[in-house]
Parts: sequence; C-alpha cells; structure tokens
Amino acid sequence: MRLRMTISLVAVAGMMAGCTSTGGVRQPSGPETVAPEKALVLPPPGGPSIVSVVERKRGNGVEQTISLFTSSSVAGQNFLKVQFFGASGANPGTGNAGFSMINESGIAREVARSAPGVPMATSATFLQNSYGPFGYASGRSRAGDTCIYAWQQIRSSVNANTQARNFGMIQLRLRLCDARASERQLLGIVYGYTVSGTFDGEIWNPYGNPPPADAALGRTGEPIYPDQGGYRASPMPIGYEPAPAIVSRPRVAPARSASPPAQGVAPMPAPIGPPVPLPGEAPQASAMPDAAASAEQQVEQSARAIGVTVPSPDCIGDAAMTAACRR
Repeated sequence: MRLRMTISLVAVAGMMAGCTSTGGVRQPSGPETVAPEKALVLPPPGGPSIVSVVERKRGNGVEQTISLFTSSSVAGQNFLKVQFFGASGANPGTGNAGFSMINESGIAREVARSAPGVPMATSATFLQNSYGPFGYASGRSRAGDTCIYAWQQIRSSVNANTQARNFGMIQLRLRLCDARASERQLLGIVYGYTVSGTFDGEIWNPYGNPPPADAALGRTGEPIYPDQGGYRASPMPIGYEPAPAIVSRPRVAPARSASPPAQGVAPMPAPIGPPVPLPGEAPQASAMPDAAASAEQQVEQSARAIGVTVPSPDCIGDAAMTAACRR
C-alpha cells in the first residue's frame, strides 16, 4: 500500500513539473562567430584584414581562430590562432582545452599542415617581438608564393609563478601565404600584431612582473640625447605592399645609312675645318672660332673685369723700367 502511494506521488510530481516547464530552446555551447573588433589578437595597421573570427569558450580559457585576407595560390586560409589558458571554471560544462608545451615534433606537424605542398624550413635565428621570443618557418611554392608559419608562447617566468600569481598563458599561431610579398615583409606581421585580450585577476597575468626602469635614468654621467635610439635596432616595417613592377625598355637598334657604300670603294672621311667655297662663291667664315683666340679673349675680359692690366712679355724683368712699358 505504501509502495503504491509513493509511486503515485512521484508520478504526480513529474506531471506538475512538466506543466510548469517554459519550453524554451537552448542551444548547446560550441563555436560561434563574433565581430572582428572582438578579436583577441589584432593584425598591425596596413596588415592583412580580418575576414571572420570564430570563438570557442572552454572551461579553462578561450580559443579564437581569426581568418585573414588571403592572396595566394597555396591551398588553405591565412589565420591567426590564439588560445588563452588559465580562466579555470569560467565556462563550466564546455570542457577544458588540451594543453601542451611547445616542442619540436609538435611544431613540425603544425608546419607541415599549414601550407600543403610548400617545402618549409625552420629558422634557427633567435627572434623576439614585444611579447617575447618566437619561432617561425618559411618556404616558397612552385608558383612563387611566399609562406611563413610562426608560433609564440606568452608566459611569465618560473620565478614569477612561485609568488602564487602570473599563472596565465597565451599560445599564438600565425599562417601567412602571399603571392607578392617577401619573407621579411610577412615576418613584419609577427612584430606588429597586438594582443588585445586580457585575463580577469592578477593571478592569471601571463606577462609577469613589469621590468624595472632603466638604471641610467637620473644617474650622473649618463647623458640621454633627443635622437638617441638606444641599443635596439630599427623596427620591422609593419604591413606589406607589393613591389612595383620593373618596366624594361626595348633596345633600339643603331641607325643605319640608307645607301651603303659600294664594294671596293672606301668611305669618304668627314671634312675637317671650314667648308671649301665653290667657284664664284664668297668664302664663308668658320662657324666655330679658333680655340686659342677664344681663350685669349676670355682671359682679357676677366682681367678687365677685375681691373688688372696684363703686361706684355717684353716688359718683364729689367725691361719693365723702359719708357715704352710705363705707358
């Protein structure tokens, strides 16, 4: 009897709960498209424009894939991928994102998938932008397109982590292929992008403690000049523009005479000096004055201009005291 009453009460409670349900439709959490201005990483001014931003919220952070404008024959889309790790419990029910440190084998697989058919070589040069060190691989396709794949991990030092704060981390990936840009131009995007996303709370700060001020500030004997650039080299140019096309001028063949000289007859040399007058013609004056006479005339004019009288060769030395030279 008691068992029947218990079952009846449960059934009645279930029917009442069903009657009070609102019937609203709930969409399961998953990737969603957000506005470009909500991108957690922004390309530099003049760089490739943002096409779309797909965001996925996780239990331990947020992921975004930022698609960029692509002008290349290489298969695939240019993108900036960012992962924020550290917001533990911020998005319950969505699952945690897999976390793995940067290692050589994992990066090699990512590089191979980034640009299919393009032989990519990893650079061994140590490079660093405003957020710390980064690495990249580059290559060129058969059609001449340049591709780079860059990776970076933004994380505070181990010493900062021991202070019960600065536990957050940011992982960045950049894939760029362009038909007209050089490797250095594409690498300028890595130096120019801006991480606009932040963590809530000082405990998740991924940048660590701010660096101290320069020790030379306020010190005697350490002048600072307005045009002093310090030890840093000139910044990389941000953005890229295609190089202007080189226009080659056609070669012009040398002019040839209309009637070549007959065989066996030597060509007449060009006349030197004034033309010879024909019979019955008055001799014509030469169009070009004698070089020596012209030089003498110029010297005389310059001497008169400055008020200097040039002596005759007969009035040099003891002969200068004669009456003829005193005139």
